[in-house]
Amino acid sequence: MKMKKWLSMALATTLAVGLTACGGSGGDSGSAAAADPKLKEDKTPVTIQYWHAHAENQLEGLNYMIGEFSKKYPHITVEPVFQGGYPDLHKKLQAAVAAGDVPAVTNVEVSSLPNFADSGVFADLTPWIERDKVNTDDFSKGMLNAYAYNGKQYGFPLIVSTSVFVYNQTMLDKLGVQPPQTWDEIDGFNQKVALKESGKTKRYAFAVPGWDAWYSDPWLINGGGKILTDDMAKSAVETPESLRYLENFKRWIDEGSMQMGYGKGASDNMRQMFLSGQIAMVQHTSAMLKTYRENADFEVGVSFLPGDKNRTSNIGGAGIVMMEGAKEKEKEAAWKFIEFMTSADNNIKWAESVGYLPTRKSAIESKEGAKYFERWPQYRAVYEHFDNVTPRMQHPAYPEFSAVYNEVMGGMVLNHEDPVALMKEAAKKVNEILADYE
Repeated sequence: MKMKKWLSMALATTLAVGLTACGGSGGDSGSAAAADPKLKEDKTPVTIQYWHAHAENQLEGLNYMIGEFSKKYPHITVEPVFQGGYPDLHKKLQAAVAAGDVPAVTNVEVSSLPNFADSGVFADLTPWIERDKVNTDDFSKGMLNAYAYNGKQYGFPLIVSTSVFVYNQTMLDKLGVQPPQTWDEIDGFNQKVALKESGKTKRYAFAVPGWDAWYSDPWLINGGGKILTDDMAKSAVETPESLRYLENFKRWIDEGSMQMGYGKGASDNMRQMFLSGQIAMVQHTSAMLKTYRENADFEVGVSFLPGDKNRTSNIGGAGIVMMEGAKEKEKEAAWKFIEFMTSADNNIKWAESVGYLPTRKSAIESKEGAKYFERWPQYRAVYEHFDNVTPRMQHPAYPEFSAVYNEVMGGMVLNHEDPVALMKEAAKKVNEILADYE
């Protein structure tokens, strides 16, 4: 069952009665009322739950942040509740909405925000932002927009990643080449870096993951294509502009320059091939940089994705949002927690502790930010293109229809099928899915 349909059924019986089951004043409270200055100054003790999907290696940073928050707001107790990975967390949020018993604040994976927001599950943060005069321009524009939908700001970026090219700098320096910055430079890069013996590739120039559309979508967009038409009513993945990247992928794979993995174990295989020198450069999440640096016996470099008609890379990770069904007082406490967790004051320390990207321009430009880049010079490539890190396609059905057109990668890699023909067939299925969301 599609998430939107599931949520609509739950909300029909939950939001319609004002979410009284969870003790809130529901629809009568509204976001604007919850941003009342009187609540801002109320110091009566309150406890809120923070549902999250933070992995074990992020817990030390999370506990530090909650501890610092408690010092600033001793009347607010935050109970962190691990709910598994993003799919498990989202399922539990659906169940909580249906039961009318929701946490005050939660993580949400970036591509799933439109579906939940479209169904009225999350609170619009705009009244709090305006009341407390939060400088939203301090965020990367793309990072902030990833948690906005239909003109409303539902959340802030919390753990942010983007896909980048991680490369073997020792190898490329020895070969006397630099990572390509444009599509026009890729063929020349391939000729100098790819290594073939007896017709078989011994070293690939680069790798692009085929297991998630998050990696290939920027290629489609950078080639001048679109995922959907401008009115978001029909598929556009089959247009000539949108197929350019696929035609290149097929050519680069056939000539033995590009490696693409698809299916179980593909990520681990790509990583091991890179670390063993079988691939010179891999497209991967920036959150993996620490892992690469710790395991490589060569110097690791990072480059932003090469551009053509456009130059972008999509945002990954999760944001932090407030649940619409929380009580008014819990919402005020949730807002304080959201603002604290994403503030410039702790931005560098938080990002480094969890292995994700800083999100505040003022933090990046501070003395602490300068020291951060001394420790992690590879991230400069991302921040040179800070505003080119953009949201994924914002449509409630995106998680569903992106999985459909991403199957084309599997057909191309595993079965050596023509990706252009496959994408044209996938577009028909995408349109069928979109019809259910009209």
